[in-house]
Amino acid sequence: MTLADLAEQLSADVSRLPFSGPVAHVYNPLEYAWAPHRAYLERFGEGCSRGDRSLLLGMNPGPWGMAQTGVPFGAVSWVRDWLELGDLEVGKPAAEHPKRPIDGFSCRRQEVSGDRLWGWAASRFRSPRAFFERFFVLNHCPLLFLEESGRNLTPDKIEAAQREPLMELCDLALRASVEHLGPARVIGVGAFARKRAERALRGLDVAIGQILHPSPASPAANRGWQEQAEAQLLDQGIAL
Repeated sequence: MTLADLAEQLSADVSRLPFSGPVAHVYNPLEYAWAPHRAYLERFGEGCSRGDRSLLLGMNPGPWGMAQTGVPFGAVSWVRDWLELGDLEVGKPAAEHPKRPIDGFSCRRQEVSGDRLWGWAASRFRSPRAFFERFFVLNHCPLLFLEESGRNLTPDKIEAAQREPLMELCDLALRASVEHLGPARVIGVGAFARKRAERALRGLDVAIGQILHPSPASPAANRGWQEQAEAQLLDQGIAL
């Protein structure tokens, strides 16, 4: 199976799960932003070097990142101009929150986490080709959850009875993706992603580590995220 096949299967599986309060809206960009997501997987995930590559693993889409572009940490300007995926169609979720519209590549908001991550990739590696020879980026969960107010609700904040069936499906998809890609390391972008990788990838010959999440909600990340993330990668034996 290809990465796109695995993503399609995960999308179909999670779309059948029921969610209720405090979850009011669920966005699945693997459905309405499938064109750029598939292109991202096919252009940058398949056919690159195996064995010496590291997989950077995020938690789930942000409302101004992957929810708009279909690309993990997908701040609009970087996906449009650096990854050159902005000519691909982005539709609408079935039930759109009025405070969190999906405008695709016309969205004027810029996700700070994605701006930091892809900005680092561009400044350090210059070209997408050079970056993706060394790294690939995926999210553990493909769904964005919103409360009635429009507030972002991360998967770790969903009640366990609803969260655990979702996590099981995402763990299975992550394991299949890692087996397909064959990276040397899986690096959780934040503690949540690292813990899910540790659980999902038991028994596989792959190192698991962690770097600081670039979220502006993290005081540490606001004090020079790039420098700290690079130091953490170097500590894990990833030469830059």
